[in-house]
Amino acid sequence: MDARRRIELQGRRFPRPPKTRIITVANQKGGVGKTTTTVNIAAGLAQSGLNVLVIDNDPQGNASTALGIEHRAGTPSVYEILVEGESLASTVQECPDIPNLWGVPATIDLSGSEIELVSLVSRETRLRKAIDKYLADRLAAGEERIDYVLIDCPPSLGLLTVNAFVAGREVFIPIQCEYYALEGLSQLLKTIDLIRSHLNPELRVSSILLTMYDGRTNLAQQVAGEVRSHFPAETFKTTIPRSVRISEAPSYGQTVMTYDATSTGALAYLQASRELAERGQGGSSPRRAMKPEAVGAQD
Repeated sequence: MDARRRIELQGRRFPRPPKTRIITVANQKGGVGKTTTTVNIAAGLAQSGLNVLVIDNDPQGNASTALGIEHRAGTPSVYEILVEGESLASTVQECPDIPNLWGVPATIDLSGSEIELVSLVSRETRLRKAIDKYLADRLAAGEERIDYVLIDCPPSLGLLTVNAFVAGREVFIPIQCEYYALEGLSQLLKTIDLIRSHLNPELRVSSILLTMYDGRTNLAQQVAGEVRSHFPAETFKTTIPRSVRISEAPSYGQTVMTYDATSTGALAYLQASRELAERGQGGSSPRRAMKPEAVGAQD
């Protein structure tokens, strides 16, 4: 399978979307692979000829670490955009390892922003306005268009995540192949429905990716089957396996795409990147929120 993926994918250019796709990568459960998925999908798209911007909206700053961009305290970051109203252009850094890939870092300052945002005007739309202005300014200046904006969210449903939902037009949900990961999906979908109703009618779930998949276990196969049965159009055919290489890469300040491009994990993420690109602007609206007992129910 790895050999086939290598032949099919390496050196291939992915199709450009008709307009910039702004994708929020979210799941309020921690440890499901949100940040890992964000940076590796971004790297896969950039390596395949597309212009990609990653916005690290998580105070932990793990996406910034994986992209190899500066995120020490005091570095211009998402905090300055959300709380101080700075322009997004003043915070963008180029990824040192991959051309056409840029990042907006998160610093420790972001950890207190939830409280500071409460009293600000238009607190839910600040990130959206900054992104839209940045994209418009690039085009006005004659710079090449950004094809994808990926927003990495914290594992919660606070104001940082709400800002990301309002800014995005699509939601990308990584789901770990374990039962607990399914239980929070119902609440996440209800939140997305609320955002659509009150703040961002464009928002829809376009992509679901199964992560940490181990086909040898009955549980992983059952979880995958449950997700695919409820979301046949949104769930990627590609699954991301458990991989030591994927876990090691951030400790070297890299994505798995540059750390070990021929590994099973890197090839799986590259294939998932192609699947995302080929889906174009497609995708359906979120379906009715699933009840936890209906998804992954066990005796």
